[in-house]
Amino acid sequence: MYSLEFKASVKKDFKKISKTDQIFIKNSLLTFVQNFSLNYELELIKSGKIKKLQGQKEILYRLKLRRYRVIYKKEDNRLVILVLSVSSREGAYKHL
Repeated sequence: MYSLEFKASVKKDFKKISKTDQIFIKNSLLTFVQNFSLNYELELIKSGKIKKLQGQKEILYRLKLRRYRVIYKKEDNRLVILVLSVSSREGAYKHL
């Protein structure tokens, strides 16, 4: 099973988001991690909720949650999903 970790800068990202949206994002991420498997990931890729980002030095993924984008990477050796950024669609890729 994967665990969930947040990069320190994600705390700043959450401060810019309403409490209701914070709860939605956190609950969605917990569900995402609890259900995470290769098949689940492939299902979300097919539906367009997950996309592998191009042009990055490391392998990063984007998870769509309503109007927000969560940028994450998988660290298989530790089974961790490290959340790098949470922001609105307009500013999601400025942090990379």
